[in-house]
Amino acid sequence: MTNTTKKKAVTGLIGQSLFALAFFLFLSTLIIIFNLTFSMNPVTAQSESQQNIRSLIEQARNAWVNRDVDALTELFALDGELIVPSHRSQGRAKIREQIANFAQQYIDVNITIQRIVIDGNQAAVEWHYEDTEKSTGKRNQADDAIIIEVKDGQICYWREYFDTSSSTQPY
Repeated sequence: MTNTTKKKAVTGLIGQSLFALAFFLFLSTLIIIFNLTFSMNPVTAQSESQQNIRSLIEQARNAWVNRDVDALTELFALDGELIVPSHRSQGRAKIREQIANFAQQYIDVNITIQRIVIDGNQAAVEWHYEDTEKSTGKRNQADDAIIIEVKDGQICYWREYFDTSSSTQPY
């Protein structure tokens, strides 16, 4: 093998190696750009989910305060469950009945959210609740703890806890 042939062989190998390296860098860059463009940071996804759940809780609060039966009912999944001491309603139709019954009997509802803790698709809420019985004018109040589970942007489980022996909340 002549020196010229050896130089051409070495030059060819170096050229092929540089081409392979350049191609690898190009593909790596494309993969990084694709991931940055089309994938969502898990922290961002979690905070968006938390914001959606927080918004859902605030919408529920506003619907209770306004005694807006339709708005509150629509926040629940079709097979959702609403549980308060001595009442359990499963499915939107039953939940609507329970909320409508409440809206007919109570006015001047005030709810102050004190704390919301969110973990995945579940939340715990503490709020101070007040209303007035239409028939008697009696003012009721209680501090509530509520456990909520959300699926596909709707409430599938709402369970409210309060001390029925010391509270003046209507249920």
